[in-house]
Amino acid sequence: MKIAFLEVSKSDKIFLRRRLPDDELIFINENLNEENIKKIKDCEVLSVFIYSQVNKKNLDKLLKLKLITTRSTGFDHIDAQTCKNKGISICNVPFYGENTVAEHTFALILALSRNVHKSYLRTLRRDYSTTGLMGFDLKGKTLGVIGAGRIGLHVIRIAKGFGMNVLAFDLNRDKFISEILDFSYGTIEEVLKASDIITLHVPYNKYTHHLINKDNLRLVKKGAILINTARGGIIETQAIIEALDKGLLSGVGIDVLEGEEMVLEEKKLNFDEKNLESMSHLIQDHILLSRDNVVFTPHIGFYSKEALERILETTVESIEGFKKGNLVNSIS
Repeated sequence: MKIAFLEVSKSDKIFLRRRLPDDELIFINENLNEENIKKIKDCEVLSVFIYSQVNKKNLDKLLKLKLITTRSTGFDHIDAQTCKNKGISICNVPFYGENTVAEHTFALILALSRNVHKSYLRTLRRDYSTTGLMGFDLKGKTLGVIGAGRIGLHVIRIAKGFGMNVLAFDLNRDKFISEILDFSYGTIEEVLKASDIITLHVPYNKYTHHLINKDNLRLVKKGAILINTARGGIIETQAIIEALDKGLLSGVGIDVLEGEEMVLEEKKLNFDEKNLESMSHLIQDHILLSRDNVVFTPHIGFYSKEALERILETTVESIEGFKKGNLVNSIS
């Protein structure tokens, strides 16, 4: 089969060539765009990461496409309805980094709770004073976990190791697992009100867009910390800027940003009406990232050696299953 892989690294290419020796593989380092789509117009399988927008306009140009594999759990960057209309299957990577993302979540929490980022910048200036660097213990604090799926549950396991109390919100409540891991469920309002630290682990879709917003941020315990390693659009950016200004939040740790593709490619941004919304997000993001009580990492929560290997292995599994007529890891 002719398979196009976009947003790939050198090591990805080596792995994929070894695992798919009988297929014609096309590798493109960039995300999908108007130029490189011409190189893959007759491919049967397309594999992308989250920065490639596989929309109707692009799908209409890929006339032989039969399968899309996204090397991510989320698939909101793919027009699923158009794919369904065209008979194109979509596969994702349902599980690859529960522990990986959960560990990164606590990296952000600890950076804020112990002022690691401020200390590092200070020592770069050869300033070894401790004024203003007092942190706080995690033991005894309440962690609010919004989304108690696989990643959220792993976050809870780590939190219990720190001696934290945990209150979780999820549409599906598992009484048995809550008893085993010793945590309680509450409504999203109860979680926001009671938590010293709030961490987000829900998928991004039309129901979770701006799940954290101006209205419900007013409920948070004054001085709480907010962590987002899920998707940027789950948080209303302007709302957390205002919450920081008012002292409702004392810190924010984020691995994802609303409109982050524009932050990554701002030099390519054309200032026209089509990009007004993206430009707005870009400006807000810059305002947010300039603060010393905000810790930002560039979407690397998933980015460990082991997780990347699991992602590629699952992607190959999906392609091989499709070739054999046995679709696995399908989103529907």
